[in-house]
Amino acid sequence: MLKTALFTDERTFWHSGGSHALFFPIGGWVQPPSASGYAESPDSKRRLLSLIQFSGLAAALDVRSAPPASEDDLLRIHPINYIRQFKALSDTTGGDLGNLAPFGKGSYEIAALSAGLAIGALDAVLKGEVRNAFSLSRPPGHHCLRDRPMGFCLLANIPIAIEAARARHGIERVAVIDWDVHHGNGTQSIYYEDPNTLTISLHQDRCFPPGYSGSDERGSGKGLGANINIPLLSGGGHEAYLHAFKRIVMPALDAFRPELIVVASGLDANAVDPLARMLLYSESYRAMTELVLDAADRHCSGRLTIVHEGGYAEAYVPFCGHAVVEALSGIRTAVEDPMLDMAIAWQPEERLVAFQRQLIDELANSFEL
Repeated sequence: MLKTALFTDERTFWHSGGSHALFFPIGGWVQPPSASGYAESPDSKRRLLSLIQFSGLAAALDVRSAPPASEDDLLRIHPINYIRQFKALSDTTGGDLGNLAPFGKGSYEIAALSAGLAIGALDAVLKGEVRNAFSLSRPPGHHCLRDRPMGFCLLANIPIAIEAARARHGIERVAVIDWDVHHGNGTQSIYYEDPNTLTISLHQDRCFPPGYSGSDERGSGKGLGANINIPLLSGGGHEAYLHAFKRIVMPALDAFRPELIVVASGLDANAVDPLARMLLYSESYRAMTELVLDAADRHCSGRLTIVHEGGYAEAYVPFCGHAVVEALSGIRTAVEDPMLDMAIAWQPEERLVAFQRQLIDELANSFEL
């Protein structure tokens, strides 16, 4: 039986966004934190990898690295002037070319490696070398626009990987499901007019980009109908996501019939994340992964890749990510989520659950799903 691949590289943990307190630059009224203080730090990702190793799960996986994305790979998505600006600043002092996307010296090469891990993960799945794949890519990519970085994202990892896959393997219809708590605006903008790329974003309503909801943005031109946004109420919790999958995500996949499914797996909808206000827990991510696995089995011979995005609660992200990789591999280890009972107790009561279902049903009806 083919294994699940885990793509990772220690060098990606060495990317730095500079000195910040959460995501505020140090200075003025912002007091320096005791450590680096940057929200998009390597800690949650390194601890996820450590838990995968410590639990024994890594021994059952096909653990790999991959070469960095080439300039040709990057140019399928990003214009040459952005690539040159990014590299020039990375070679000297670092800085910020966009909105809340600071980087340090040498981050261009690390970001290219992060995109390369996503390319490698898709490539291994499409070659039939592995059952499915998880790419522990850092820095993340789903906010990055074609010509401007945003929200910790310096290169559009998933679009770069998808276009590399199209060039190498000739696939056409690709579905991207983004369950990061923040809207996948970069991926949406890149594929907004593309009928062959279905983009679905489940996100906390009006969280990031600030004030964004997006339920009425459904693509344009030939891509009309191929973009689906599912804004969820703050505190929606486990049931809201599962109902949204049942009423919107799965029917949309059934109608689209992709040749490949890619998940932008931010883990920042967890109950204790500092940058959002949702209430998911490890079993939520396991359940969503199992649903996507089922869709991949039905539509594209199991071809599924999950690419890591956000997640900033360094002690809890590892348990959510570990559940995702367990579900991908079909292996259950002895790891127990220490916050599971508490997170379940925090879920909304039945009247609020019923209200959320009503809103999701109304949205599904507007999509005619």
